[in-house]
Amino acid sequence: MATRTTTTRTTSFAPAPSADQTGAEPVSFEDLVVAYFDCRKNKRNTHNALAFEQQLERNLCRLHAELLDGSYRPGRSICFVVTRPKPREVWAADFRDRVVHHLLYNRIAPRFYASFIADSCACIPGRGTLYAARRLEAKVRSVTENWVRPAWYLKCDLANFFVSIDKHVLRAQLAARVTEPWWMWLADLVLMHDPRPGVQMQSTPELLALVPPHKSLLNQPAHRGLPIGNLSSQFFANVYLDALDQHVKHQVRARHYIRYVDDFLLLHQSPQWLNAAHAEIEAFLPRHLGARLNPAKTILQPISRGVDFVGQVIRPWVRTTRARTVNEGARRLRQIDAADVHASVNSYLGLLRQATGSHNDQARLANIARRRGHAISGDLSKAYRSHNQTQREPL
Repeated sequence: MATRTTTTRTTSFAPAPSADQTGAEPVSFEDLVVAYFDCRKNKRNTHNALAFEQQLERNLCRLHAELLDGSYRPGRSICFVVTRPKPREVWAADFRDRVVHHLLYNRIAPRFYASFIADSCACIPGRGTLYAARRLEAKVRSVTENWVRPAWYLKCDLANFFVSIDKHVLRAQLAARVTEPWWMWLADLVLMHDPRPGVQMQSTPELLALVPPHKSLLNQPAHRGLPIGNLSSQFFANVYLDALDQHVKHQVRARHYIRYVDDFLLLHQSPQWLNAAHAEIEAFLPRHLGARLNPAKTILQPISRGVDFVGQVIRPWVRTTRARTVNEGARRLRQIDAADVHASVNSYLGLLRQATGSHNDQARLANIARRRGHAISGDLSKAYRSHNQTQREPL
């Protein structure tokens, strides 16, 4: 793997408010332990997590002391490129920094979630893709009066969303609700940290070249862009776009609206009304958020043709998984190593189960798994290893 470092200027930070200034210890050691356990849930077997756990108590005590005396600074990030569904950079913060992200999230997220609209999805507890698909389906049935009346939908996407987020705008949004000086200092530290200086690149130059320059965080000014891959970035993105949600609901007065990260939909019985709403949103975004719509991904068409959202397609009385996802799953199951088939097919079957009209797609992937030596449950919901494969597994 190629290793490359950048020479981008680092961002300076003001010292943290001390415990003496606030009158009490701003963060307890117990809070840090909770954040650690939250962080390790899906990362325990990674190299950084294992290294941190080897001297867990010492590392947590040192991190706690640094946070209290204001000497904590984010460490070195790792950057690599993923190619599915399209090439993009992923930035992985050091494990101890991820613990701090969880610490900050646990403290300030609830106050923001309490003010979010119910139609804001993604990276919010209980509001994943299944929640979004079901909620959109309910809205479609409402606007069409159970598929009796014709209606239209407007689907929009923000251009180069994560790398174009204006940190100054986002900082003001955070400061409006984070009134405790120490927690605002920590939020500011995490938000304004530039991960590019000293970054460890774990992808080859050929892979890096696949990412379009305008979609690369490496090419953005210091005040723009959040690194994809961190919990803090996912949370900050929802805070940033809450202004859009509130505008659409209260100024545009869209009754049927839903957003998943930077993809959002408006439904209405009048295409003229949707065109007017599109113009108003297009004017609002650059003026208030410094963002803009992606014209290539703006769609206005009848609901009866099917609404493609969060990987599912909603048609009269049925939700199906996007055909591209099913085709990609079938291709991978035919080509991957035999040892990986069991985990992959169960993952795909679990995804397909979320759609109401998934039987044919489940049967298609189940047949591929059978041909590769696996047994499938009668309801097509789970794959089992064959007896011979189980015997060959090492003890």
